[in-house]
This record gives sequence, C-alpha cells and structure tokens, in this order.
Amino acid sequence: MSGHSKWNNIKRKKGESDAKKAKIFTKIGREMAVAIKESGADPTSNSKLRDVIAKAKTNNVPNDNIKRMIEKYSSASDGADYETILYEGYGPSGIAVIVETMTDNRNRTAADMRHYFDKFGKGLGATNCVSWQFDNKGVLIVEQGDYDEDDFMMMALDAGADDVMLEDGVFEVLTAPDDLGKVREALEAKGISFLEAEVQMVPQSRIRLENEDDVKNMQKLLDMLEDNDDVQEVFHNWEEE
Repeated sequence: MSGHSKWNNIKRKKGESDAKKAKIFTKIGREMAVAIKESGADPTSNSKLRDVIAKAKTNNVPNDNIKRMIEKYSSASDGADYETILYEGYGPSGIAVIVETMTDNRNRTAADMRHYFDKFGKGLGATNCVSWQFDNKGVLIVEQGDYDEDDFMMMALDAGADDVMLEDGVFEVLTAPDDLGKVREALEAKGISFLEAEVQMVPQSRIRLENEDDVKNMQKLLDMLEDNDDVQEVFHNWEEE
C-alpha cells in the first residue's frame, strides 16, 4: 500500500503488476470486512466504510468489485477473526518503520515480521520505539492539473484541511485523522478526485541512505512487507530517490 505520500511512490503504485493489484484488493477487502462488522454495510451511516470505499477507488478497485466485497462481507461471520496489530522496528542505518497488520493469526504474523526485520533491517523494537517520529494525519493527494495553487489551497482549507503543500505537481492535503472523511467529501462535491485518501503515519523528517547495500536491503524489506497478506500499510522515514 501507500506507506507515505511521496509522488514517486504513487507513480510506482500506478504501474504495479496484476499480482500486486490482486494483493491490494485482498487487503482492502479485509478492511472492508472489519468496517462492516463494526458498523454495518450501509456506507451512508458507516463513515469507516465510506473511507475504505474511497481508499479502494484511489487504488483503482473497480466499482463492481467494491459492490461484491460489500455483499460478501455483509455476513455477520465474515471478518470476525481479524485484529489490527502495529509493529515498529528499524531498517538499515536505523530507518524508522511502522507496519500496520490485520491478521487472524498473530503468532504467524509476528514470526514473519521478526524474520523480515532481522534479515534486512536492524530488528523489531518495542511499542512506541519509532512512532514518536511520525504524526498521525489524514492525507489526500491531488494532481495539480489546471488548479491554481492559491485557489486550491483556499478551497482545501475552507473544507477543513489543516495544511496544503504543492510538490512535484501534486497537492498534499493534511487533515486531522477524524476529519479525513469530511474534507474528502467536501472536495469531492467540488469535483475533485484523489490519487490517495487515507490516514497515514507521516514522518516528521526523512533520512537518506548513502550506502548501496543499505538501499538494497531497505527495498527488500519493503518488498517483503508489502507482499505479506497480513500487512495493510507500511510507513517509514526513508528518503527514496
């Protein structure tokens, strides 16, 4: 999944293989199952489900697939065994990494996380060992296109955004986590579409890796994490090229 909102990461996501896309669909399906189990299958009354549907659309999940997912997970038994667990650890040269998992077998997931971090990083850490280096934010990414910078910023701030930045031809709109849906829906009403729309752990600063082996191991760590079916999101403070 996204991990963070850098434009190069979004471009990479756009070109993912069919196998990668299938994994994304599976991960979003789990989020949808939990959201429906918690508050029902009607997105008009379930804000968490609305957010998951918006996330599915930014990840190019077809509307028919979204409809089938909702129908599938409307059964009371579906999604009952999933629990969300956060893992924190260190990549090469102390890169901070947070992994959000959704699993029905915490022993399996913990063993996988420990293996990945031991092999390609500096190991798992205790709770809150790196999360203090991140801010929990709603993140909306919009291609600039023909939008005037000042006009767009005023529109986003009027919708309730905390901050707006323009970099590499995309606007990054930041909100309080609980305001993400409200701001997204206000901007959608004005015809704006999103490259990303989700709550993320945004790093307060980023670290560049200079050693080639560190770069390779960091990329391997991210690949292994993102290929794991139990992993929903990966957040880190690596300054990618």
